Parts: sequence; C-alpha cells; structure tokens
Amino acid sequence: MSRTVATARDTAGASPAPAGAPRAPGAASGATARPPAPAEAPAGTSRAGAWAELLRLPALFTVPGDALAGAAAAGARPGPRTLLAIGSSLCLYEAGMALNDWADRVEDAAERPHRPLPSGRIRPAAALTAAGALTGAGLALAACAGRPALAVATPLAATVWAYDLALKHTPAGPAAMAAARGLDLLLGAAATGGGTRAALPSAALLGSHTLAVTAVSRRETTGGSVLAPLAALATTGVLTGLVARRRTRLPAGRRAAAAPGLPGSTPAPAATTALTAALAAAYTATTARPYLHAVLNPSPPLTQRAVGGGIRATIPLQAALAARSGAQITSLLVAALAPAGRRFARRAAMRKVSIT
Repeated sequence: MSRTVATARDTAGASPAPAGAPRAPGAASGATARPPAPAEAPAGTSRAGAWAELLRLPALFTVPGDALAGAAAAGARPGPRTLLAIGSSLCLYEAGMALNDWADRVEDAAERPHRPLPSGRIRPAAALTAAGALTGAGLALAACAGRPALAVATPLAATVWAYDLALKHTPAGPAAMAAARGLDLLLGAAATGGGTRAALPSAALLGSHTLAVTAVSRRETTGGSVLAPLAALATTGVLTGLVARRRTRLPAGRRAAAAPGLPGSTPAPAATTALTAALAAAYTATTARPYLHAVLNPSPPLTQRAVGGGIRATIPLQAALAARSGAQITSLLVAALAPAGRRFARRAAMRKVSIT
C-alpha cells in the first residue's frame, strides 16, 4: 500500500541525479556539450533491482506489524488467518508503491529522474499492471481470511487507489494515508478475531503517527517547512505518553485468560508495563532526533531523513501497541522486524525510503 502506511520516496540510497549532465572527464574547455541524456541506472543494475527499488522492499518490514498489532488489540492469538491478513497487506502495500510511481511519472521525470520509471528501467504500463494484479491478489487473500477481513480490505484498497490517483496532492492526502494504515491494523483484527471495535484505539494511534509522517514527507524534495516536523515531533510525544501510560481495555476472552491461576495467563502487569514503556521509548528515540534536525534545518536532505525516521519508527510503535494489549510475545516478534529491515536495506543498498 501507498501509506504509508503509510503508506513511507525511496531514493535507493543514492543522491538524486543532477539537473544537467556533467562534462566528460578530459573534455576540452569550451567544447560543445552534448544535450543531457535521460537519467540512467548505474552500471550493472538488474531488472530485478529496478523492481525492488520501485516497490521499496525495505519498507515492507513495516507492514506485518499492522496485522499483528490488530490481532493483539482484538484479544486473539495470531493464526493462519492472521498470516492471510499479512499477505493481503503486503500485496496492497506493494500495489500502492507501483501505482504511486505510475501516477507521479511526470513529476518524477523532473524531480527524481533516477527513479525506475523516468529512467526507463521499468515501463509505465508494467507498473500499472503490477498495481492492478497486486490489488487483486490482496483482496483474494483477504477473502480467504473471511468476510470480516474482506469487508476491511475493500475500503483499504479503495483508499490506496484514491490516494495515489486523486488525493495525494490535496489537503486530504495525509488523512487518506493515515486512514490506510489504520485500516491495515483493523484488517488484522478482523481476520484474526472477527471484529474491529476493540482495535479502534490502536488504529487511531497508528493512524496519527502516519498522518504526522506523511505531512513531513510532502516537503521532502523542496524542504523549507518547519511546522510539519515540529508538529510531528509534538505528535510523537503525545503518542508516546498515550501508549506508555494508558492501557486499552482487554476483551472479555483475554481478561478471563489473565485471571491468576488460569492456564495461558498473561505476565504480571508490571512486566507488561515495563515492556510497553521500553518499546514506546524506542519509538521516541527513532523519531525525535531526525524530526528535531528537520525543525532546526528544514533542508531537503534532513527532511528526507525525518521521513525515513518516521517510517522506521512504525515498527516500535506497532510493537508497543501489541504490548499494551497484553500480547508480549507478539510485541517482541514485531520489534524484531526492525533490525531485520535494517540488515535487508544495507544488503540491498536501499537505505532511504519514503511514503509518497
């Protein structure tokens, strides 16, 4: 999905191509310069690498935590239907990534000529076809998870397409991105527990984070915005307090399981509180510094770093939401996605990701 999540723009770990082609080494001074050629992929870049860049694969590690946090908020243990929900989320996320670049191909030709479509490494028709196929696959997986899951996945897919094709450059863009990420969490709750009501508070918190990151990302190529990163920094502080100090009310099934002496009881409240606070602190640590730097110097590079920090912070936030719902093991599994994502990004040489 284009979220992010938010649907989190991928710059493939390299600086954008300069506006004009540099003169070849050894060219005589005053010689007639060749017209700038279209941006080309680095030597040795494979077609698979171009698709990996288009789909922003490192950002995929922020997706499974949505469904897992949703299942935790619903008071249900992850199961086969949770896996189907994760698969559906991954497909819809990637559909949004492909559709995002297809919709922005003209803008990218001027501002991001190194991207796969303007550089000619992937044809626009192929990106649009991939977006449609991935959307269909995502809805099919949601249908396999049950009617409640499909009932959430359908508006989620509609939100993804509406954002990329119509809402992205309007004032409603950040809200649409936030709604998509919140619906993704509700998808996990619906697939695993059959309902979404208990997961609404967690979806609202995750959506608020996505709203703040998306607002910052709207100026990542031009910079100059102090208010967006400042608001995102304030949002981080508020969310940290809400996640760490205010526990959601557990569903009846989990409250019964938590009774002392019953099999499958949850750990002591003190352990749950400590784990939630630690994960909330990790969330704050991931976002605070890049947001502050963007406030002090709202240049494009620092704004892009702030966006990247916000995307990476999605994982500890998801883990904290799972922990506050009493699902300690699930929260630790989600938290483990963060280092896995960093290792993958280093290997793929794709350290910079975004959500617009």
